[in-house]
Amino acid sequence: MRLPIFISATLLLSLGLNLPVISETNAEKTQFQTQTNNNLNSRRLRFNKGLWDRANIYNYHITVSNSCFCITDARGPVVIRVRNGQPTSITSVATGQPVNPQFFQKYDTIPELFNVIQDAINRKAYNVDVEYNAKLGYPTKINIDYDSRIADEEIFLTIENFQELKK
Repeated sequence: MRLPIFISATLLLSLGLNLPVISETNAEKTQFQTQTNNNLNSRRLRFNKGLWDRANIYNYHITVSNSCFCITDARGPVVIRVRNGQPTSITSVATGQPVNPQFFQKYDTIPELFNVIQDAINRKAYNVDVEYNAKLGYPTKINIDYDSRIADEEIFLTIENFQELKK
């Protein structure tokens, strides 16, 4: 009668001692998934950046919204006008008034948006979710969570209303 109790207790104890090994396996699995996602995101970024570069567009405007925990002016939506590859104006959609360009400095051209994505890949962000325009390759949605354990460090950008401008 005591032998089955002893065997059961031994099995339970050995399973309890193996929990850290199970946790390490999950951590390794997460690291592998992050690496796999980074490889996929890198390939998608290269492909779409190539589409954008081949389109040879330097004059355009876009509407950018930043869903952040920040002041209203830094959220948008704003219309960003770009000439010769350089931002020339950033205006609020709601008011039509200029917005402080520092609020959108990292997002004020399509190449800057590609840089944000590349930076997240380089930093091995926990989650990088990007949608691209199928024809021209520019990003239309960028969702980045750099660290799942930290709140309010995420980036959520929406890029809409792209229009090429005549010189």
